[in-house]
Amino acid sequence: MDRHNVNSKKALIICFCILIVGAGATALIFMTEPTATRVAATKKTAMLVDVVEVQRGTYRPVIVATGTVEAEQDITLSPQVGGRVISLSSAFTPGGFVKKGQVLLQIDPADYQNALLQKKSDLRRATADLNIEMGRQNVAQKDYQILDETLSGELEALVLRQPQLNAARARVEAAQAAVNQAELELQRTTIKAPFDAHILSRNTNVGSLVSPRDNLGRLVGLDTYWVVTTVPLSKIPWLSFPNSEAEKGSLVQIRNRVTQKKGAYRTGSLHRLIGALAEKTRMAQVLISVSDPLAHRDGSDHLSPLMIGAFVETYIEANEIPNVVRLARDYIRTGNTVWVMKDGLLRLRSVEIVFQDADYAYISDGLQDKDRVVTTNLSRVADGAELRVKSVGQEDPKILGDTR
Repeated sequence: MDRHNVNSKKALIICFCILIVGAGATALIFMTEPTATRVAATKKTAMLVDVVEVQRGTYRPVIVATGTVEAEQDITLSPQVGGRVISLSSAFTPGGFVKKGQVLLQIDPADYQNALLQKKSDLRRATADLNIEMGRQNVAQKDYQILDETLSGELEALVLRQPQLNAARARVEAAQAAVNQAELELQRTTIKAPFDAHILSRNTNVGSLVSPRDNLGRLVGLDTYWVVTTVPLSKIPWLSFPNSEAEKGSLVQIRNRVTQKKGAYRTGSLHRLIGALAEKTRMAQVLISVSDPLAHRDGSDHLSPLMIGAFVETYIEANEIPNVVRLARDYIRTGNTVWVMKDGLLRLRSVEIVFQDADYAYISDGLQDKDRVVTTNLSRVADGAELRVKSVGQEDPKILGDTR
């Protein structure tokens, strides 16, 4: 038992010594650790930026707007006389194309032919009565000469049968008018295309009984379509509208990204300024005229047709603006300022903008040729901050309709 106690005491003493040695070693390490010294960073590094060089010139802005395609000529075809349809042209079908004067359908003319014969008969009878009356007037004239008396104006007209002659002439004129009307109604049984047209719908068939003002179909002209679009009132002074049929307004490109291939477009021109604002947007409404909208003429196979009712993008070429700097709108900072790099330093320039389109601002004052505009977005902006150039670029020329 004593021996066991002696061994336990030795173990405790050894453990205690190990703890004392470990604590001493730890204290020595902390006491001999090198001390870190804070050194103030006084060297400043200039910010690395991209810049573009600008230049003054004459530029033509592009106003981007959206609009809807409409037909310039759009009619509902209706007959002026009634009857049964006895024939239809093969071209008179939805999607068909017809020329001006081409027969579309024929109404049974039999009743109108009979009516014309009757009116012609009435005309011959009235003409015969007129001839007889003229013969009677000749007899009356000879009798009056034999009488050798002078009568008052009214009595002389009665003796010479002037009222009877006037009545006979009136009956002839009425009969002739009836013949003309009957001929006109007979002509109207043949319904023709009033202009070069595209057939959008047909609402009749052979055997149909039609009457005046019935809807036979819808036709639109082939020559011109309109695009109705809206632009801000502030942009109207920069647009050109024609003053006569011989003139053309501002150039316009029309794009339908749904139906047209990438890069494809149709060309038109401003036609009219509509004298009323759009109710919802309160913007000005303008008409854009597009010739040969369905690419139906010879040599137009490469053009894409416009669809009535389609929603399209329009790129309207505005009037030229001389002696301005054109700068991407992204580089216009808060408060119409521009960041310029001058002699390695950042300078904040206030600029005067005379016009803005979808991509560019056109600056009349505040920038000069060869000024380097900072395009990099900086987290710290202070006038006089040091800058370093990473790359130098130039503004690309604007292409009408370019949506880059």
